[in-house]
Amino acid sequence: MPETQIRLVVPAGRDMVDLLGQGDHLLKLIEDQFEADINVRGNEITITGEPSESQAVSALFTELLQLLDRGSVLTPDSIDRAIDMLKRGECSPTAVFSDVILTHRGKTIRPKTAGQKRYVDAIREHTITFGIGPAGTGKTYLAMAMAVDALKRKEVGRIILTRPAVEAGESLGFLPGTLTEKIDPYLRPLYDALFDMMESEKYAALMERGTIEIAPLAFMRGRTLNDSFIILDEAQNTSPEQMKMFLTRLGFGSKVVVTGDITQIDLPKGASGLKQVRDILKGVGDIEFIALESRDVVRHKLVQSIVTAYHEFEEARDAAAEAKNRS
Repeated sequence: MPETQIRLVVPAGRDMVDLLGQGDHLLKLIEDQFEADINVRGNEITITGEPSESQAVSALFTELLQLLDRGSVLTPDSIDRAIDMLKRGECSPTAVFSDVILTHRGKTIRPKTAGQKRYVDAIREHTITFGIGPAGTGKTYLAMAMAVDALKRKEVGRIILTRPAVEAGESLGFLPGTLTEKIDPYLRPLYDALFDMMESEKYAALMERGTIEIAPLAFMRGRTLNDSFIILDEAQNTSPEQMKMFLTRLGFGSKVVVTGDITQIDLPKGASGLKQVRDILKGVGDIEFIALESRDVVRHKLVQSIVTAYHEFEEARDAAAEAKNRS
């Protein structure tokens, strides 16, 4: 197949270092991912290679320039994720990285993968959203950012964050301190995420007024939650009865996000409400299930590899068990 040559002219005034990185380290990352030859001369980029490769590189540079125009700073991680999105044909990296949910102390919270973008959009568009996936995919963090943003925009009057304290089990009564002190360790991750999103004084005042409430799932029984953004975290550790109880707390003007990882169930026995609920609610309108995967992990790259390795191991183990049962 004959090679195609594409020339891109970077607009005058654009610092090529922003696009290519110090010492061209970002350019080298791009060159490693494609077969095309990329030559830079001044503010002109020439791409030579098979048509599909040349067009893919051209599309990538177009996206990166749009990101720079919108104030983004390119990093090796964002380059890798942009390439992955384009190769999979999922969505525009610009659409993903430009979706700013919240900014606090100069830190911008936004989706970083196509899966996270689908998740955030689902929360915007549906009354109840389930975010199911492995650790590190931003399920809880993004949901909390959406909740804080909704509160700031006055779309809801309060935020309610809850999770089951399954790990405490029967030993809860033997732990020292008041009930609040006993359950606090199980709610601490929710506190930590909130501290990333608002000033401590503001957070304390909202907690005191009840505008933000963090409580174990058992405290939700018997309530109707109106005008609220409600997040159920670690939902894989709810029983089917608890899941039904929680979902039926929904009141007028409220939004619910349920997060969990069905590979990390800590229930001593019985079925997980999170595993069962998808079959029960299949076809019910205004409810969306979003599956996040290992490639949506936004922690250290090694975490993504660990999650993938465990997933492959468990699939192989289950397949072997099924084959043994058939024989």
